[in-house]
Amino acid sequence: MTLATLHPAAVAKTASRTPATARVMLAIALAQLGGAAAIGLFGYFGPLGAAWLRLVWGAVLLVAIVRPNLRHLPRTDLRAAAGLGVVNGLMMLAFFEALARLPLGTAVALSFMGPLAVAVAKTRSRLGLIWPMIGLVGVLVLTTPWAGHINWVGVGFALLDGVLWGTYILLTQHVANRFDGAEGLVVSMVVAALVATPFGIGAALPHLTISLLLAAGGVALLTPVAAFWLEMGALRDLPPETFGTLMCLEPAVGLLVGFLFLHQVPTAMQGLGVVLVIAAAYGAERHRRFIDVRYGASGLA
Repeated sequence: MTLATLHPAAVAKTASRTPATARVMLAIALAQLGGAAAIGLFGYFGPLGAAWLRLVWGAVLLVAIVRPNLRHLPRTDLRAAAGLGVVNGLMMLAFFEALARLPLGTAVALSFMGPLAVAVAKTRSRLGLIWPMIGLVGVLVLTTPWAGHINWVGVGFALLDGVLWGTYILLTQHVANRFDGAEGLVVSMVVAALVATPFGIGAALPHLTISLLLAAGGVALLTPVAAFWLEMGALRDLPPETFGTLMCLEPAVGLLVGFLFLHQVPTAMQGLGVVLVIAAAYGAERHRRFIDVRYGASGLA
């Protein structure tokens, strides 16, 4: 794969001819590959410095490519994009702190409780509560708290990332519907970089070299630039609950990427936990569709 094929403009051109579900799948793959690549920067900048560099690069690349003209945009739209940026910045900081303490697949599965909550909230059925219970069992199996060796700080950051991730899904669709082009993504990325600056600049600047700066730029090209671009485009065509459920593949992809590129061999319990989280997400979406078809808008069961 060449660098040109990952250029956001090329991604956007391809995405315009690609179904929304396929765009989400590609975004998932890029996000997990970007996460694995970013771990290599932790030894130089720490998780907060690496997150800040990735966000700054993302903002610089998007501004250079999109060249947004914000003067014609309503202030309400700009505030919505800025709010998404705040969530985006905090989300990446929390996720990188989780990655510094947990295997990639485990961190992603724990974070996925946020998108699962989005899917469950839309079921409008009491029976739909079974799915978060299954997801919770998956989390317990993943973390095995009874074994006494879990990194609770990492778990806390992963769950915080999950809360922010669920909020991100809802806000991203809101912003995508307000902006015809990529201006909303640009504004949110600039704000995200500013939010991360107080946390990461001190860890990153003393260790910057040209080679490391370029490496961080390559990571940013994978995600947030290309991955977020694809997600925002897909959310123009997908309801948030469907998007949240499509993300059920993210823990599995994270587990696979961690195994292939980071040599993080999952235990049988971790594999079972990921399967349970994925099953919970898939079940929540199927249940929502069944309720919508059988009971219509009222959705009572």
